[in-house]
Order: sequence, then structure tokens, then C-alpha cells
Amino acid sequence: MDVILAPTNLGLSPLYAGHEPGTWRAPEALMSAGLLKALGVEASVISLPRPHYSPEPPAGTLIRNGDAIRTFSLRLAEDVAKTVASGRFVLVLGGDCSVLLGALAGAGRSGPLSLIHCDGHSDFRHPGNYDASRTMSGVAGMDLALATGRGEDFLTQWPGSTGPLVQDEHVLQIGERESHDADFAWPDIVQTAVTQIDIFAFQALGVAGASLVFQEFLKKQPAGFWIHFDVDVLDQSIMPAVDCPGSPGLSPDDVVALLNPLLSDARCLGMTVAIYDPDKDPTGCCARTLVEILGQFAYRATNVPG
Repeated sequence: MDVILAPTNLGLSPLYAGHEPGTWRAPEALMSAGLLKALGVEASVISLPRPHYSPEPPAGTLIRNGDAIRTFSLRLAEDVAKTVASGRFVLVLGGDCSVLLGALAGAGRSGPLSLIHCDGHSDFRHPGNYDASRTMSGVAGMDLALATGRGEDFLTQWPGSTGPLVQDEHVLQIGERESHDADFAWPDIVQTAVTQIDIFAFQALGVAGASLVFQEFLKKQPAGFWIHFDVDVLDQSIMPAVDCPGSPGLSPDDVVALLNPLLSDARCLGMTVAIYDPDKDPTGCCARTLVEILGQFAYRATNVPG
């Protein structure tokens, strides 16, 4: 396994003047909480340099830190591509959800991908459902839209890819909790070919039922798949140290039971872990919870996809 530390907060908005989101500290906080030992496997660590955060939009776009996200994603993609080509599993520790773009851009060089997107939000903000010419946006709420080709070219077109990083029909999204709200911001996701199990459907299906949906989904997919684990999919009673906590959400046992069969699958290329903010975890309790969860996963043995 290669563990890539991706200390970025570029995709998030400041909460107040002068604030800088703390997700860039997440990789080191998890390492300090004993992650390598908890993983229980031989792992090499690759540490990326922290990118510079700016609260202002760069020239020519209203996407906060957009150019820096492009640069950081290309660097991350190179390391992910090398690990995937070697047949090793890659665990990317973010940082905010913008790390998904670089991870998919790198993993996708091995061939077409499918995506299991575990998130308390659909992250489907794109110019079709908001005014991109008037509103400054953070990529952390746009990662699934950008990955499926919706948004500005500089964050949807990537070297080695002739289309979106992942096609709609190759995405399964689980855990979204806001679609029943009257003011749900991105309802157009239901008009796409993305397979969805929102948190309410999960509560009805249970782990066994949701796992059957996963199995049927993967039967129809390309050889390789990626997992994105946004930790705000956990209930806020368990994981308050995120930018947008909420309830209901998954429990740690739910996450382990759902993802373990996927992570041990020879077709699984890797996983991104995102949005944990140590600044909101002064006692380190949430870091320990995440380390315990990540340590329970049965990661696949070395395998060259395809």
C-alpha cells in the first residue's frame, strides 16, 4: 500500500474573515494518531507539499483557489498513477474533497473507472444549478459534478482523459442526507444516471440490502473502481469535526460493513479520505475514531488491474 498525504484545504470557504480551514492538517493528525500501525499492512508514505490557500478567486474564474487546485491535482495524479501502475493499493489522505479530482485523474490512466462516492452530501454543484458568473464557489461542494464533467474546463479536462473522469452511469453515491429538504440545492442529480442510495434509503435497506445494490452496480462497471470516503457521511454525533456535520448519518460499523467487501476486491484501486478538520477536534477524539475505522478495513492484496 502507498499512503499519500494530501494536505489541502483549497476547496473550502473561510468561515469568517481571516479564517483558513484546517483540513490541511488532517493527514498529519491521522498519522500522529497511529494510522500506520492501525493499518496493519506494509505501507510507503508519500507526502505532498501543502499548497497556498487564498480566500480570493483567481483571475478568470469564481472558483476559489481554482488554479491552485488544478496544479495540486496534477501533482497528486502523478503519484496515484505510479502506485496504481505498480499494482499497489493507494490510500489518499486529504484534505478537502477536491483531492478526488487528482486521485481519479491518476487512477483513470489505468483504464475506465467507476466510483463509489460515500458522502453526506451529493457535491453536485455546477453551472447548471447555480449562477457561476455571480457566485464564488468552493470545489469541496462540486467534486462529484466536476468528476462527471460538469463545470469549467480547467477542472473537468485532464491529461490522459478524453472525457469526464467518470461517467454518470459509473457512479454510485451513498449517504446523502439533504435531498428531502424543501430547499435542496442540487435536485438535478436525480435526473442523471448516477445510482443513489441516500441515507433514508439506506436506513430502509440496511447494510445487507445496500451491499446487494453495490454488488449489482459493480457487475455492470469497468474493471477498476475508486472509493471516496467523505467522513461527513458519518453521523454528526460521531464525526462533528467536519465543515458541514449532520444527521442522520452512517455509524462506524455501517461504514466498515459496507466498505470492507469493496476494499478487499481486487478491482479496487484505492480510496480518498476527506474533510476531517483537526481544528474542530481539540481532544483528538475524532482522529482516533477515523484511525479505528481505517484500521478495520481489509485492504486488497497487491494486484495489477485488468
